[in-house]
Amino acid sequence: MSERPIVYSCSGCSSAAQLANHFALRLDREGRADMSCIAGVGGHVAPLVHMARTGRPLIALDGCVLACVRETLAQHGLTPTVHVRLDTFGVKKLKKTDFDPAQARALYPRLLEQLAGVVAPDDAD
Repeated sequence: MSERPIVYSCSGCSSAAQLANHFALRLDREGRADMSCIAGVGGHVAPLVHMARTGRPLIALDGCVLACVRETLAQHGLTPTVHVRLDTFGVKKLKKTDFDPAQARALYPRLLEQLAGVVAPDDAD
């Protein structure tokens, strides 16, 4: 894989949104993908929109059925290479609640399965 994909995540106030953000940060920190700012894309910030349009694979991690990340990319005519909604993994959207770290540990391998062939492998793999 020549260039890592770009990962965008929901980062709203719910537990599901924060879990999506946690996963995107982890993919970034492990070197599997490069995280960028979906708020900047939605805000039409030129350098961030340009990055999204470079042709690199795009990963959209949404916490719930609203699919805000996918919809934000669509504003610029972009379709993610892979779109994951955490509610399809059984993640509940709870307000004023942090995500469950045990659920995060349990679901991360499943997320990696969904992203197989798109994300760069971890050096430990």
